[in-house]
Amino acid sequence: MPSSDKKRRIIPVLVLLLGGGGAYAYHSQKPETKNAAPVYYGNVDIRDVSLAFRVPGRLDEVRKSEGDHVEAGEVVAILDKTPYELQLAQAKAAAEVASAQVKSVEAGARREDISQARAVLAERKASAERAKDTFERIGRLEASGAATTQALIDARAAAEQTGSAVLAAQATLNKLVNGTRSEEILVAHSQAAQAQAAVAIAELNLADTELKAKTAGVVVIRAIEPGAMAQVGSPALVVAFEDPVWVRAYAAEKDLAALAPGTPMRVYSDARPGKPYLGKVGYVSPQAEFTPKNVETEELRSSLVYRFRIVIDEHDGGLRQGMPVTIRPQAGAKMGAPL
Repeated sequence: MPSSDKKRRIIPVLVLLLGGGGAYAYHSQKPETKNAAPVYYGNVDIRDVSLAFRVPGRLDEVRKSEGDHVEAGEVVAILDKTPYELQLAQAKAAAEVASAQVKSVEAGARREDISQARAVLAERKASAERAKDTFERIGRLEASGAATTQALIDARAAAEQTGSAVLAAQATLNKLVNGTRSEEILVAHSQAAQAQAAVAIAELNLADTELKAKTAGVVVIRAIEPGAMAQVGSPALVVAFEDPVWVRAYAAEKDLAALAPGTPMRVYSDARPGKPYLGKVGYVSPQAEFTPKNVETEELRSSLVYRFRIVIDEHDGGLRQGMPVTIRPQAGAKMGAPL
């Protein structure tokens, strides 16, 4: 066989041998990926709250600006107190009147009032007797023609009027002697309670002129300035909570077994890639959803995933709202107990 034919036959064999050896070397040196720790992508989710007044008014003072730290219970803004101070004074005065009325009806009539009522009754009885005598006398005169019919009519009206006055005076005396009825005492107490409730409402409205932060955090929005009219429920300041800091991420169904609540995780941000934040899985959604666009990878496109939450144990303020992060399980981590 010519040497040229032998060379043509040997070259393909060498190529096959070299290709197979290279493939074997590549696969033997390639790291195993089936057992590699999963990687998740998510975003920092820091809760915030919009602080708003419960009562309307003119804004007198704003004590915090964007970026300022606030403590729980700290006053951050104040309305003009004058209108609410006047309302409170008015409510207190009305409550004092109602309280005095309760004491009056419970104490009953004074001896002086009863004596006066008896004197009035005696006077009206005397007037009624005189009017009756006059009516009878004019009646005799009218029968003999010595008095007119009109005079008789006027005398009869006067007698009836004085008789009614006697009945009214007698009723007044009876009321004073018998004392206040239980129904009247109940009405007085109800009016006093209503007045006290009005005082409580006025005190609450006055207290609500001071806007307080319920939790510690950082002011991220200052939406109103002194002199402006604050409306009920209109946000004045927005405060981002310092704790807890959450990370919202998504995982495929096959990874759910490794994401039990309490499982330790490491959270990496671009700001400090070599120093992860430590946290734990705090919640795994029971419902599947499509992967959000901001965390979508090639493998997760058009896939159903489950949302889960990482609660950061400690942080230095470097995690900000919406910041993208990478999550990896801690080395040797085991499933933890629910938080």
